[in-house]
Amino acid sequence: MLPKTDLFTYFSELEDPRIEKNRDHPLINVLMIAILGVICGADTFTEIERFGLAKEEWLKQFLALENGIPSHDTFGRVFRWLDESAFQEAFLKWTSSLCQVSAGEIIAFDGKKLRGSEEKASKRPGIWMVSAWAKDNRLVLGQKKVDEKSNEITAIPELVSRLDITGCVVTVDALNTQTHLANVIVEAGADYIFAVKRNQGTVYADLHLLFEGFEQTNYEGVIFETVKDHSEAHGRDEFRHIFVVKESEYRDYLRRAGAWKHLKTLVKLVTVRTTPQKTEISTRYFISSWDANADDFLSAIRDHWQIENGLHWVLDIAFREDASRIRKDHAPQNMAVMRHIALNLLKSEHSSKVGIAAKRKMAGWNNDYLLKVLCSPTLEV
Repeated sequence: MLPKTDLFTYFSELEDPRIEKNRDHPLINVLMIAILGVICGADTFTEIERFGLAKEEWLKQFLALENGIPSHDTFGRVFRWLDESAFQEAFLKWTSSLCQVSAGEIIAFDGKKLRGSEEKASKRPGIWMVSAWAKDNRLVLGQKKVDEKSNEITAIPELVSRLDITGCVVTVDALNTQTHLANVIVEAGADYIFAVKRNQGTVYADLHLLFEGFEQTNYEGVIFETVKDHSEAHGRDEFRHIFVVKESEYRDYLRRAGAWKHLKTLVKLVTVRTTPQKTEISTRYFISSWDANADDFLSAIRDHWQIENGLHWVLDIAFREDASRIRKDHAPQNMAVMRHIALNLLKSEHSSKVGIAAKRKMAGWNNDYLLKVLCSPTLEV
């Protein structure tokens, strides 16, 4: 008998959405086969069924399969009807049991559309999922579906309130630079770094005028920190120059400074990006409750975009998320959680120094490696 992992503990508590007479296969069997199938490269319910049939003898070592492998229709019905909020909550508790984020870790929040979930015939828009991504651990801490009549602005505070992010630093894009979110983050014991763009009204205008005034006097008499850095990749040079101001007298220049809870730091970042074709110069502003130095701010702002490369890009390339045509009821968002489970497990296995797509293939080819992925005792911290 193979050891039972924490997946059994946290996901066996979910309520089965089927009526009792239709429960030929225990819910935990359906979930475990689906999780293992997704780890091994299955992207549809039909592929999950075929994975189960191919691995049936191996699966019998730790699952009671009195009625064999569920059909693809059974997998489809279960994930269509399974309570999405309960599934996401179980995922959150499972991840928290494996890894606790440390003080100062950057937690990036961002939304991603499940493009294949859009139904043009019925005019149903595609589903958006907001995820929390831990920069140092490189794993998904939690996720939440954005309600159809809402947007990320309401979804992110709800997700923040469900996570233990004490001592961490939360980063979001400019869309989510909201006073309410600042309150929620600070009350959760964390700090925030908010991007500020032109559509933020007086905040952007005040920051622009303030730093413009500093530059006109070459920062004479201004207490500030500044750092420069440079990176080069794929024929592109990027130079960054950051300015960090913390003195309270400067914060008073913001007409709505008091609306941002625990506001401490004003930041300007100038980026010069050069390619063989052109040179682009961009200026961005940030406000933050974090009392850190210029080096830390420069790293944190760059780290925010790891959620694009470390999560969104991997889901699209390694898991073909955008190509998924799973659309009915709760199935799209539940399958998104399944991909996050598989991604966290694959990232927690460190013996093979290859990408996620290659790990999925290796797990499908080699039962011993699949077991190693399934039973990885902890996530790296």
